[in-house]
Amino acid sequence: MGNRRKSRELAMQALFYMDMSQDDSNEMLERFCDNFSPPEKMLPFFLNLVKGVIREKGEIDSILKRFSDHWKLNRMSCVDRNTMRVAIYELLYCHDIPHKVSINEAIDMGKKFGSKESGAFINGILDSIRIAIEKKEIHVKDTIQ
Repeated sequence: MGNRRKSRELAMQALFYMDMSQDDSNEMLERFCDNFSPPEKMLPFFLNLVKGVIREKGEIDSILKRFSDHWKLNRMSCVDRNTMRVAIYELLYCHDIPHKVSINEAIDMGKKFGSKESGAFINGILDSIRIAIEKKEIHVKDTIQ
C-alpha cells in the first residue's frame, strides 16, 4: 500500500475519532497520533489532510450538504462523512493530486471501511462535486500547506 493511501486512511480514522468525540482539538489529534503512531514518512501528508479538513470544515461541510441530496450530515455514516471530507479537501486544495485519484481513493476507502453501499454513495457525491468544480460552480482555493 502506498504512503499516500495509508496517510489518507489514517487521516479518515483520525477525523472519525475526533468526529465521534465531537472534539477536533490539537489535543485529540495528538492523542490519536500517540495511540496509532503514523510513520514518519507519512506524517506530513497525514497532518496536511487532517489539519486542512479541520481548518476548512465549514466550507467542506457546506459543499457536502449541497451535493448530498436528501442526506443530512449527521445521518451519514461517520466513515462516509469523513472519507468525503478528506476527498473534498483534496479536490479544493491539493492541486498536485488529480481529481480522479482523490475520488478513486475515497471510493476504495469507503469500500474498505464503510458499508456495502459506501463506494457508490461516495462516488455519486464526489463526482457531482468534481463536475461542479470543472464547470467553475465551486471555486478551487489556493493551495494551503
